[in-house]
Amino acid sequence: MVLTGAGISTDSGIPDFRGPQGVWTQNPLAEKLSNIHYYLADPEVRRASWQSRLDHPAWHAQPNAGHLALVELERQRKLHALITQNIDELHQLAGNSPERVIEVHGSMRRFMCWGCGMRGPMQKVLERVRAGEADPHCRDCGGILKSDTISFGQQLVPEVIDRAMQVAAEADLFIALGTSLQVYPIAGAFDRARAAGARTVIINAEPTPFDDIADALLPGSISELLPELVKDPESASRSLN
Repeated sequence: MVLTGAGISTDSGIPDFRGPQGVWTQNPLAEKLSNIHYYLADPEVRRASWQSRLDHPAWHAQPNAGHLALVELERQRKLHALITQNIDELHQLAGNSPERVIEVHGSMRRFMCWGCGMRGPMQKVLERVRAGEADPHCRDCGGILKSDTISFGQQLVPEVIDRAMQVAAEADLFIALGTSLQVYPIAGAFDRARAAGARTVIINAEPTPFDDIADALLPGSISELLPELVKDPESASRSLN
């Protein structure tokens, strides 16, 4: 099974958060837009968030070779599950089966109403923003609208986390791609898989807390490394020995 973070999407033109060129590294105030408490309390934060959503690079991004390699793994019937911390849906756009993808932080391509829980395609609300609504509210109940993602300070969905931990425990090979492995509880999937006997591989440009205990550590570009490993499984096996 595979766990992906923002690092798999950087080669698609979507910046990560904590890397040297990350969104929060370059602009620490951007993290405030991702905090549910600021978002709900401050109309100015919501207005800035809607403008940020309009301009998000994910709307024009295409899956890269790393995403396509995971589709190939699924085609080969070797991908048990794909846990992702990403909200861009590039895995599904690349061709991974939606039922195999576990989105622990939701999707930016959907909106949700904080008041009544209604959900729908994000583009419908972005059309209202383009038409001049700086802070659109729910047309059913008047509640605050946001992307259908898990913001900082917002509770994760227990059923989603439970499913992620379950598939981690079922893995015989656990691959972490482009994730800092610093955000819990999902970083605990690494420990869960390892405790169940899985071999572990980390492919990431920056160090992680688990580098010293991983069976294989491959620093570098996911879009370059992963397709080679999928194409040449014997090479992947040698890296674990």
